[in-house]
Amino acid sequence: MGDVTRPVLIATGTKREAAALGKLPGLLVIPGGGDGDMLRARLNDAADGASAIISFGFAGALTGDLAIGDWVVADRLVGAVETRCDGQWTAMLAAALPGAQTGCIYTDGRLISNAAEKQMLGQRHGAIAADMESHIAATAAAAHDLPFAIIRCISDGARHQLPPAIAVAMRPGGGMNVTAILASLARQPGQIPHLIRTVTGFAKAMASLRHGASRIAAAL
Repeated sequence: MGDVTRPVLIATGTKREAAALGKLPGLLVIPGGGDGDMLRARLNDAADGASAIISFGFAGALTGDLAIGDWVVADRLVGAVETRCDGQWTAMLAAALPGAQTGCIYTDGRLISNAAEKQMLGQRHGAIAADMESHIAATAAAAHDLPFAIIRCISDGARHQLPPAIAVAMRPGGGMNVTAILASLARQPGQIPHLIRTVTGFAKAMASLRHGASRIAAAL
């Protein structure tokens, strides 16, 4: 649906997530890196003349029905922003990944690392997954009267407690903050086994993200 004159804007978190889609005509991928203000500004700058905004990348599961590497396509968004996703784009993305679950995504800009909070948010909001960027993408889409959709790959399970080092792992712009990760490990070395488990899960999720991204890119 995208073309070089009216590109589809892809909002994501890290540069690694962005790289999974590659550089294709008709797609403009914008990583946020945990910096909401920067992502908002870049989306708004690029939105004039775009055909749609899609939130893409990793998400944390809020229900035990989802495993690492599974895909979710949102029909609505709750949390910092409450809105429905565009039906035509949602259907197209779901068709690109037939095994994806369709449901509600929660976002408030935070990394939801606590397992109990993940399950509580899922139950309270009827949401199946959470990410950090979709509310910003949704707001930009609404401001520019563009279709909005969400497609995300699960990187951590609902019962998986993320270690503190993950919360400081992103630099603004989507790069990896190795210094902050090492400092976190020095302060709390007991988290190392949990970090290894998390990174192993992320590697599995990245493989699924790359595979799914090729199907999504073909559909777009």
